[in-house]
Amino acid sequence: MPKTKKMAFMAVLTAIALGIFMLEAQLPSPVPVPGVKLGLANVITLAAICILGRGEAAAVLVMRILLGAVFAGSPSTLLFSAVGSAVAYALMCVLTALIPRERLYVTSALAAVGHNAGQLLACQLVVHTPGIWGYFPILGASGIITGLFTGIAAKYLLRALDRSGLLDAEK
Repeated sequence: MPKTKKMAFMAVLTAIALGIFMLEAQLPSPVPVPGVKLGLANVITLAAICILGRGEAAAVLVMRILLGAVFAGSPSTLLFSAVGSAVAYALMCVLTALIPRERLYVTSALAAVGHNAGQLLACQLVVHTPGIWGYFPILGASGIITGLFTGIAAKYLLRALDRSGLLDAEK
């Protein structure tokens, strides 16, 4: 992919991820458990890793986190999102190299659980209460469920982009 097209595509992915994040921030939680959300912006992160590579996907993710905190968050939102996303992103990078793209839902589910663990780590660092980890089974279970969903969505997004021809390198 030419450099200019890649940068434009990264900007579009960042805008889409930010839009999804902002929309999801306005929706009520799908379950009455604090901290549980779908994490639909991770569909874009997974797709970016598969299409653009790790470095460019990291740039898209960092921009989405920073802009999301500016538009819809607070300093604590930035901290929890950054730590959780860093853990999830590291797992995505390792797992996309080990697990075939057809099983992107596995990568996504494990990364979602990693995101929850990262958020709890950030929370423990802020409140200095190791008991917060008692909440991990609930967040871990929700992470598996939502991660499977976002992984399946990312798989279908990648399939649609492949069929569309928009990502052909020579264009």
